[in-house]
Formats: sequence, structure tokens, C-alpha cells
Amino acid sequence: MTKPFQFKQFAVHQDLCAMKIGTDGVLLGAWTSLENRPESVLDIGAGTGIISLQLAQRSKAKRIDALEIDKNAFEQCSNNFKDSPWGDRLKCFHTSFEKFLKESTAKYDLVVSNPPFYVEDFKTGNELRDVARFSSALPLENLVKGTRKLMNVTGIFSVIVPKSREKECTTFALAENLHLQKRTDVKGNKKSTVKRSLLQFGFDPTICISNKLIIENSRHEYTVEYIALTREFYLKM
Repeated sequence: MTKPFQFKQFAVHQDLCAMKIGTDGVLLGAWTSLENRPESVLDIGAGTGIISLQLAQRSKAKRIDALEIDKNAFEQCSNNFKDSPWGDRLKCFHTSFEKFLKESTAKYDLVVSNPPFYVEDFKTGNELRDVARFSSALPLENLVKGTRKLMNVTGIFSVIVPKSREKECTTFALAENLHLQKRTDVKGNKKSTVKRSLLQFGFDPTICISNKLIIENSRHEYTVEYIALTREFYLKM
């Protein structure tokens, strides 16, 4: 077994996962609002389990469920959960989102997802990586529709998408009576374009709070805002 990625309060093994730990997942796990004090959380497309682990560290949620369709990733995610300080609150299910949606009667206070989003026609040739990365595996519209059915009335849906797909995601959400409540546009540095959007949806049509997050001032020199957001997790922050 290879050396795990070490965070301040937990470690994550990722050698069996097609998609490794990246900025997107860590950002979502750190950014997601806990303002409704969720007791139940669902992580769709868990991968290594990083987002669920972050939310277990940050919240007092009694139940954090995660879905992972890939067998190797499911096993590694489950082991990462078991080895963490919050193993009694974390559970990974080896299933597709569609199957879980049909079989589950549970409702959640918080649903999070770092979904597959590549929509290009080409594939990488690595089937597992393609499933993890390409939206054909879980179309954005299906994700939004299904998520609405799994949310409590006061629930929150938190997701990260490419900036180019923000409008599409918001349109799908509004069709399900889910309103954009919070948005953060993410830039790699001051000169780069916005690449990602962190979005929060809920049934309450409040005024959307929007802001921007710049990750670096220069290479490996992180902004005060990014450090403040991720310092609970990264060892060197």
C-alpha cells in the first residue's frame, strides 16, 4: 500500500481510486455551508471519501452516507472511513446514484457532490478514469433531479461545477424548485479566468450571496482567503 495523503486530522489512501485528491474536492468540503446544522449528509460520487471526511471533521452530523460506483474506489473509501476518527458516523455504499435513488427512502439535510463534468467527445482510454471524469456517467440534469428527491425541506445541495456549466446547473435546479443561495467563483490566480463555481441550492428563494476566491498570489504562495478556508485540513497551511 502506498503512502496516504496526510491531512491534519485524518489520512486518505488513494492508490486504488481513478480520481485522486484534487483542489476541487477539498474546496467543496471546506466551503460547504453547515448553517442548517445537518444531522444527515449524502456525498454523491465519493471517490476517496475526502469530502465526507472533511464534513465529518467540521460537523456533528450523526450520519454521513457516501455513494461510489467503482468497486476499488468503494473499498478504499470504506477503509479510509474506518481508519478515520469518525468511522461510526461514515458509511460508503457500492452503488450507482440511479439505483440508490430507486431503493432509498432516506432524506438528507445536506447533499454534496463533486460530479463528473468532462463533456468532450474523446475518452482517455482508462475506463475507470472516464467514469469518474465524464458527465455521461452521471448527467448533470439527472444529478440535480435526483438530489431534489433526496433532500429534506430545509436541506441544502452543495456542488462544484466548471464555470461554463454554472448556468446549465442553475437552470436544472430552478426547474426542480431549487434556488441558488450562495455562489463562489474560483480563480487559480489574479490573472487567470474563473474555472470553477461553488454553488449552494435550497428550496428557500433567498437573495444569492456571491463572491470570488483566488487560490494563489503566485506559484505556491496562497492567498489569505484560501488559507483561511483550508487551514483546518492541509498540514502546511
